[in-house]
Amino acid sequence: MLTTRIIPCLDVEDGQVVKGVRFEALRRAGDPVELAKLYNEQGADEIVFLDIGASYRSRRTMLEVVERVSDCVFVPLTVGGGIRNIQEMRDALNAGADKVAICTAALETPELINEGAARFGSQCIVLSIDAKRVGDRWHAFAKGGRLDTGVDAVDWAREAERRGAGEILLNSIDRDGTGTGYDLELTRRVADSVSIPVIASGGAGTLDQLYQAVVDGHADAVLLASLLHYQAYTVADIKRYLKQKGLHIR
Repeated sequence: MLTTRIIPCLDVEDGQVVKGVRFEALRRAGDPVELAKLYNEQGADEIVFLDIGASYRSRRTMLEVVERVSDCVFVPLTVGGGIRNIQEMRDALNAGADKVAICTAALETPELINEGAARFGSQCIVLSIDAKRVGDRWHAFAKGGRLDTGVDAVDWAREAERRGAGEILLNSIDRDGTGTGYDLELTRRVADSVSIPVIASGGAGTLDQLYQAVVDGHADAVLLASLLHYQAYTVADIKRYLKQKGLHIR
């Protein structure tokens, strides 16, 4: 049985961790280095660092912050936000990232997935999909959730796997920051359509919703922000609960 991973997410803008609702109304949640240290100590399996302003402001990922985070975190670190080409992938990896997450750039140039996987290995390439329901489908959005590409999110996940992506970070824009639970139908459709791991993101508000993401949504990992940043629970609390529910937790 595969281990379910618990992954805190640090959304960073202007050097501070922020959290909003559906990618809007951002409020500060703390210092990225201090929060990374805390979650590392609490037993996080991995940490995701996203420079959320980078893609639509054409700003390079804040590599100095990545370096500071990687110095104090001893679990795998995924870095994303505005990574547009192979050199920027290399820069992030050299700054201490174990994986790079790409979203807008991959939608604009899908071959970037192939090239990144060929250069650094599929295990380093995470396709981040910001998905929003449109009618009876979900579209992949670009530019920090601002641009509807019209691309079907489930089809895009399949294509990314074919191109060499090693993992899917699936975020529901509709659920993001709402605390109403993950979009289980979206998560299940994507997870059932690919053989690579899928990380559920967007909407966690209770511990049972994390359990549902794995059991009903078929996710391999859960991404968390608000539940942790505002100290509703610790990573250890979450792991204890999920173990009691029968999940295989590290």
